[in-house]
Amino acid sequence: MRYISTRGGAPQVGFTDAIMGGLAPDGGLYVPRSWPKITSAEIATYSTRPYAEVAASILRRFTGEDLADDVVGRLCTEAYAGFYHPAVAPLVELGPGLFLLELFHGPSLAFKDIAMQLLVRLYDHVLAASGKVATIVCATSGDTGGAAVEAFRGLAAIRLVVLFPAGRISEVQRRFMTTAGEANVHVAALDGDFDDCQAILKALFADEAFVRDVRLTAVNSINLARIIAQTVYYFTTAAALGSPARAMTFAVPTGNFGDAYAGHAAAAMGVPMERLIVATNANDIVARALKGGRYERHAIRATTSPAMDIQVASNFERLWFECSGRDSAATAAAFEAFGRTGGVDIPEPTLGAMREFMGGVAISDGAAAATMRTTFEETGMFIDPHTAVALAGARALADPGAVGPTVVLSTAHPAKFPEAVAAATGVAPPVPARVLELQGLKERFEPLRAQVETVKAYVRSAAA
Repeated sequence: MRYISTRGGAPQVGFTDAIMGGLAPDGGLYVPRSWPKITSAEIATYSTRPYAEVAASILRRFTGEDLADDVVGRLCTEAYAGFYHPAVAPLVELGPGLFLLELFHGPSLAFKDIAMQLLVRLYDHVLAASGKVATIVCATSGDTGGAAVEAFRGLAAIRLVVLFPAGRISEVQRRFMTTAGEANVHVAALDGDFDDCQAILKALFADEAFVRDVRLTAVNSINLARIIAQTVYYFTTAAALGSPARAMTFAVPTGNFGDAYAGHAAAAMGVPMERLIVATNANDIVARALKGGRYERHAIRATTSPAMDIQVASNFERLWFECSGRDSAATAAAFEAFGRTGGVDIPEPTLGAMREFMGGVAISDGAAAATMRTTFEETGMFIDPHTAVALAGARALADPGAVGPTVVLSTAHPAKFPEAVAAATGVAPPVPARVLELQGLKERFEPLRAQVETVKAYVRSAAA
């Protein structure tokens, strides 16, 4: 298996180089040269196999000769051994033909754990084999940072730097990052929004000398290993609900578009999918792009679903590349223009290919709150604001002609956003023991200006 850049200006690499590099040298994102195919017969067997075993089965199709099969199996087993639910990603029925896919049973109570717990073991294995160390810089809108800290804390070969937008995430999200006492964890609060954090991260990767000096890599969803790991629960869900006999609809809350793109990748690999509903909050760059055909950045608006307060959806570049017929020249031109001007029109053939299987919808805070309230009243279940966005989106774009079930990705535990949940339902959600532990711990982070050179200096200090 070889990996290419969406922009076509970087050499092909193997699996290890793709995941350790993060961003391709030409500024593009790595994708497989071709997606592996998984047969309907094999997908059907996933319904009776443990999650870690399914993950290993899928991951082996991407590792090529870089990792032995037994190593892949061991890493996947270790990655999911510590999850709070034996199924890792269990399904809960909300009503006839409507399911929640609970993705928040990992250490930081968010779906990011499912990929991050595997990624840390891949990194640790590769670094141990080479005797090298690496510096990871993670830009987060809330949950990625907590998952990264939980995964990488205490590792001798990793220096972890987390950048989050000050005042724009929940207290619980912040405490998952700032209460880590390990010396290899460095957390900075930037005086900007998530797009500022992400732009700085990309600027760091654009400086080749800096990348070499600090041995820089990334764990954001620009890292292809994150996408591969997230395809697994699309397969296990499909198998549990009767695939391949029937296709299904998935509704995904999205900000940086990684989870939604993983759905597209899963479909390309063989998951029968009627439709992929992409639900945003008021930061609706993806919903606007799918509806109106223009991918254009607006100012970020603070919402009750802060992990989605993003106006530059990095993985949309991967979707553009796929839907343009893998035209790397056109993709490079489009995203270089977007970087300069903040907006670009999607050519009709590319837009048409996106719309064939994907619909976008923006959900207001009011609609998300109403969805949290009605869900609690009708089922007794609490859902977090991000899940509420996806559930409201599923209902807004419901297809009366759909044959298969609809699955809503539930991406965070409601206790990570207690104020929003309580305001919507009138009842505070139960607080897991892990969250209670955080409340008594001292926080440790550095306020920083959202400037490239300031962050570079901070990263150099952390990497020393």
